[in-house]
Amino acid sequence: MRKHSLMLLAAATIGLAASQASAADLPRKAPAYVPPAPPPITWTGCYIGANIGGIFTDRKADFGFGEVSTDNSGFAGGGQIGCDYQFSGGWVIGIRNMFDGTSLSRDRTFFDPVTATSTTVDFKHSWFDTLTGRIGYAFAPSWLLYGQGGVAWAHSSADVTINGFDVGNLSKTRTGWTAGGGVEWMFARGWSAFLEGNYMNFGDNDHTVVTPLVPVCAAGCAFSTKTTAATVLVGVNYRFGGWGKAPY
Repeated sequence: MRKHSLMLLAAATIGLAASQASAADLPRKAPAYVPPAPPPITWTGCYIGANIGGIFTDRKADFGFGEVSTDNSGFAGGGQIGCDYQFSGGWVIGIRNMFDGTSLSRDRTFFDPVTATSTTVDFKHSWFDTLTGRIGYAFAPSWLLYGQGGVAWAHSSADVTINGFDVGNLSKTRTGWTAGGGVEWMFARGWSAFLEGNYMNFGDNDHTVVTPLVPVCAAGCAFSTKTTAATVLVGVNYRFGGWGKAPY
């Protein structure tokens, strides 16, 4: 009887060892793959892009014996390059240079009955360039609201005709200031789009025209011009250097 019990115990022990060995040989199920979290959206980095929109100017020429002014609008388009840095959560500071050409051109004529002088001024505004600093806040991960300001340059000219005589072309690159703001949206990995408005003021500029062909200007006609402009622009930026990348 005792011998029979020992045989049963030995058989059970052998069977348990065999079952454990078979279980060890079975393939194990691999753990489920968990993709890494996407990198956080950041506005830190540099960019290059293009823009297009409208420009609206107010130009005035004061000759003392009369004044001519014009409100004009046209197309503007060009490119921009800049860099941003995000800090303290959603705050962003940056610097940008934008250069745009314009289609602005308009002439105006006035007649002074006292001096019997008819004067025509053809105003042109061929380009503007702005260098601005900006500060903004990312109120949502992919949205940036910003304001900006800085220095502006513009190339403008005025063709002056008095009593039918062309007395010269007054061409000058003017320096002024600009301020504005807008909103920018990072819509894809490395790409953003913006809508903004800006105001530019180039102040007063003095000129003198001397021509013996026009008696009233034989000793010189002094006059001043003033130019202000506003722009509404849409544009797109490509953010490079591995920064400013939004997840899909």
